[in-house]
Amino acid sequence: MKRIYLILIIAVFFMQQANAQYATTKIKKTHEAYTDSLKQVKYDNVFPIWGQKAYSNGFDLPYPTGVMVNYIYMKQGLIIDNMRLGLKTDNLDIPLTGVDFIEFSNNYSTASSVLIRPDLWILPFLNVYGLFGRGTSTTEINLKYPIEMKSVVEQKLSSNGFGLTAAGGLGPVWLALDWNITWSKPELLDKAVKVNTVGMRMGHNFVSKTKPYRNIGIWVGAMSVSLGSNTVGELKLIDALPQETWDRADEIVANYDDWYTNDASFAQKAIADKTLGPLVDAIGAADGSAVVRYGLDKRAKQQWNGVIGGQFQLNKNWMFRAEGGIIGDRKSLLISANWRFLL
Repeated sequence: MKRIYLILIIAVFFMQQANAQYATTKIKKTHEAYTDSLKQVKYDNVFPIWGQKAYSNGFDLPYPTGVMVNYIYMKQGLIIDNMRLGLKTDNLDIPLTGVDFIEFSNNYSTASSVLIRPDLWILPFLNVYGLFGRGTSTTEINLKYPIEMKSVVEQKLSSNGFGLTAAGGLGPVWLALDWNITWSKPELLDKAVKVNTVGMRMGHNFVSKTKPYRNIGIWVGAMSVSLGSNTVGELKLIDALPQETWDRADEIVANYDDWYTNDASFAQKAIADKTLGPLVDAIGAADGSAVVRYGLDKRAKQQWNGVIGGQFQLNKNWMFRAEGGIIGDRKSLLISANWRFLL
């Protein structure tokens, strides 16, 4: 029973304090007439629950239903472990085989996509939403040992998921916590990659003196991205290797032969005969039709990064937002337009 009372107390606190960008805005003293008019409004929408209580206390609620269109660009470093390789040609059919002596330098993942985000405020302080998007991704893998070689894979990407946003106020600032999970499916992977994103933001709204429904919000925060680790797929060498790698084919073959002859252990040679050797032979023969199979575990080089952003609310129907990830290894840009309405 005590737990139920605690939940109710927390809920009432958030309902009384939630901010306009995510939930509700308390109109300043200069807008007392607007605040008084809200207290007289009969809130007859189903959502958010407790909407009438918020209006009775002079809080301005955003329209409960919305559709946001987001453009997102993101580039981040990748750490790769547990590499497996295989190859399929007219004469070979090599399954995935672990290659534990491969070493990488800097690897990157870059993605840009357009996401549609329908949402609903079910409580004045709690929003639920869906994510549906399409875009492109580029993965750059740089092998440094036993040979130096670059792979760049570009492919189309689809993403689907859902999330929650909780918000509340603390004096002149608002606080928001956002969580979502998406399943991103690059066209060349066997399975979708699960991505967990957590964001924490703190900001302040500057309300128009003459139009209380109009405001500009600014915020700072942090974002965490966790990737599903296991990736398995296959593609033709012509699609996996950039032209600069093909131009270095003779050098790559020579470097591999030198390593195999002078540095490789017997155990490494046994693995290389099933994996790297046939792959290097295909590169040397300029066989772009050979199909390379790959499996790997990956994670973001840096899980957390800092963000800074702002939003302009024109009226209760239209909001425009921009946010950049500028601190840390991950660099990102979000641009969005949000249309809100009553059902």
